Amino acid sequence: EFVNRFRMERPPLPAMSLSTDTSVLTSVGNDYDFDQIFEKQLMALCKPEDLAWGISTSGNSPNVLKGLRFCAKEEISTLGFAGRDGGKMNGLCDFMLTIPSDNTARIQEVHIIAAHVICALVDEILFGRFNPDIVG
Repeated sequence: EFVNRFRMERPPLPAMSLSTDTSVLTSVGNDYDFDQIFEKQLMALCKPEDLAWGISTSGNSPNVLKGLRFCAKEEISTLGFAGRDGGKMNGLCDFMLTIPSDNTARIQEVHIIAAHVICALVDEILFGRFNPDIVG
């Protein structure tokens, strides 16, 4: 939604998913530890003006936590999405959305809706072409 578009035509925005490069994931996981798969990528790619978005249904995923700790140390802003009580992600994120449920499917569904609202708001804030269908 950021690189291509969400609901409006606009220039691409710099964004990437750290969970889609299987070569990096398996290399780091095999040579080091799967707990480091996000931290290593953040070390290579993030700058202080960036935002890292961590998602963990339990809020306790070791690889997500390690990445968020790196961001905190490097003063990279963070957004966290978690379920239940937020787990160990609480206190690690600058902005946190916690879905108070034990139902994994419901947590993930609300995360998707919230992510789409964020995408719409980014479009509106950065490009200012208000469309009530986007946020409504």
